[in-house]
Amino acid sequence: MSSFPTGRGAGRAPRRVGPWLLALLSLAAIAPEPAAATVAATAPFAPTMAPQEARNGAAPARRRTTRGTPRTRTAAARTPAARTPAAPRWTSPRGVAPLAADLAAAVDGHTRGGQWGVMVVSLTRGDTLFQRNADAMLKPASTMKMYSAALALDRFGPDHTFKTAVLHDGDVKDDGTLEGNLYLRGDGDPTFGSPRFWRDQNPLDLLAQRVAAAGIKRVRGAVVADATAFDDNPIPDGWKSSYLGAAYAARVSALTLAENLVWVAVRPEGGKAVVTLEPATTALPVSSSVRLVAGSGGSISAARGSDGVIHVRGTIGRNSPPRKWSLVVEDPASYAGGALAAALQKAGIAVNGGVRLGPTPDRATTVAAVASAPLSRIVTEMNRESINVYAELLFRNAARAETPGRGANARSALTYLRRFFRDSIKGDPNGVSVMDGSGLSELDFVTARSMVQLLDHAHAAPWGPTFHASLPASGESGTLARRNRGTPAAGNLHAKTGTTNTVASLGGYVTAKNGEILAFSFIFNGGDRGNARAAMDQMGATLAEWVRE
Repeated sequence: MSSFPTGRGAGRAPRRVGPWLLALLSLAAIAPEPAAATVAATAPFAPTMAPQEARNGAAPARRRTTRGTPRTRTAAARTPAARTPAAPRWTSPRGVAPLAADLAAAVDGHTRGGQWGVMVVSLTRGDTLFQRNADAMLKPASTMKMYSAALALDRFGPDHTFKTAVLHDGDVKDDGTLEGNLYLRGDGDPTFGSPRFWRDQNPLDLLAQRVAAAGIKRVRGAVVADATAFDDNPIPDGWKSSYLGAAYAARVSALTLAENLVWVAVRPEGGKAVVTLEPATTALPVSSSVRLVAGSGGSISAARGSDGVIHVRGTIGRNSPPRKWSLVVEDPASYAGGALAAALQKAGIAVNGGVRLGPTPDRATTVAAVASAPLSRIVTEMNRESINVYAELLFRNAARAETPGRGANARSALTYLRRFFRDSIKGDPNGVSVMDGSGLSELDFVTARSMVQLLDHAHAAPWGPTFHASLPASGESGTLARRNRGTPAAGNLHAKTGTTNTVASLGGYVTAKNGEILAFSFIFNGGDRGNARAAMDQMGATLAEWVRE
C-alpha cells in the first residue's frame, strides 16, 4: 500500500509507540466515566442534553417530569428506529493485503446507497493500510468535535481555565454605593453554571457574595452583560430550523450560563402552584396559569411567547413533587446578566439600573472572578458525551486572537483551523470546510484524510495524552458504551462518534494485535446509517485483531 502522505509521516523513520500511550490506553479502558457526567441527571436544574448522536431532528428541549429531577425523553419516536445490529462479525487478517480486502468487504457489504470516506494508517510504521474515497468532502457530524478539541488544546494547553469576571467602573462610596456599573464579562467558558461541573453551588451566588465582601451594597448603574469576546450570531450557519428548540442546539455566546438552558420548576406551596426559574434570572418574565388540584399527579408545559414571556400552563397536585420543563435560552448574555442581578438581590445588593448588554471598559476594576475546570476536563466531557455547545465555544475561543478588536466567530475559527492544518499538521487546509465547531451544521465538510492527519498530529503532540483520554472507549464509556461489546475492540478502540439523520462517522485509535497503533476515519453519508455503524464496528474489531506479517 502507499505510504501515508502527510508532512509528518512521509520520509520519516517509523514512530515507536511511546510507553505513555500504552499506559494511557490501559487506563482509559478501565477508567470510570467522570463524576461530572452523572451530575447532568441529578442536579436540580440538570439539562437532559440530547447529544447530537442519533438525536438530530429530535423533540424540543422542553421536558415534562413527574419527579423533582428531570427525566430524559429521547426522540426515538420522531425518526424510524435504527436497527440494532448484533455484535459485529470480525476477521483476523494476517498481512496488509488481507486486511485491506476485509475492510473493503465491510464497506461494500453493509450499506444501501450513500457515500463512504475511509482511511486507516499505522502510526507506528507510518504507512497507509486502507483508503476509500479518502479525499471526498463529507459531512462529519460530531467527529467534528475532535477538530475543535485539538485546536483548543494546541492553542491553550490542557491546564488552561476560562475566567468569568465581575468588574466595575465608577467609585465605591463610604456607604457602599457604587456610582457606576457592574460588568459580567464572558470569557467563553462552556461550563459556567453547568450542572455537569457546578454541583451544589451557583457561580452567580459565589460572584455576588464576593461583590458583597468587597463592600458594595448598592449599584447606581446597571448590570452590564459583556459577551463581546464572540460575535453576536448565536445560531451557526447551516443549523436546521427544526433543531432550534432542542437542547443540543443551545445558542452560542461568549457569556454562556447553564449550557444556555433554563428550567421552569412548578411546585405546590402554601395552597397554590409556585413557579420559579432554575437558575433564577430577572431577564426572563414568567406568566403562569398552572392550577393546583387534588392528589399527587399533574402535567405542565412551558413555551416562550412572541413577547418573550414564558407562559406556563397545566396542573399540579397538592401532594406532587416538583415538576420541571426546560427551554432553550434565546439571549444567553441577557439571561446570565439577569442571573447575576437575581444573585445580587439575594445577597442584599440593590441594582438601580436593571440589566443591559455592552462591552466592559478598559478602565474597569475586577471585583470577583470564577474559573472553569481545566480544559482537559472540558474536552473529556465534550467528547465522551458529545456536547455541542461546548464544542462551539472551544472552536471560537481558539480563534479569538484572529479577530483583535472584534468578536471571534465560526469563519475566523475556520481560518485558524486551516492554518493549523497547513503550518502544524502539514496537511491540506482545504480538506476542512466547516461552519461550526460541533458538526451540527449542514454546511460542514471534511475528508477522511484530514481526520487521520489530525489524529496523527494529536498522537505526537504534547497534549496527546489528554486528547487520547478524552475519547470514548468502545464498549465502556460515553457514546461508545454500548458498541462493540464482546469484541476485540472493546476497551481497546478509542474514538469519537458522529450521527445525524444522514451521517454515521467514527474516528480515533485502535491497537492492533501485534501492538501497532492505528488511526482511522470512517465517514458515511446516506440514509442507511444503522448498517453503516455495523460496518464501522466490524472494521474496528477487525483492526484490533490484525497482525502484520
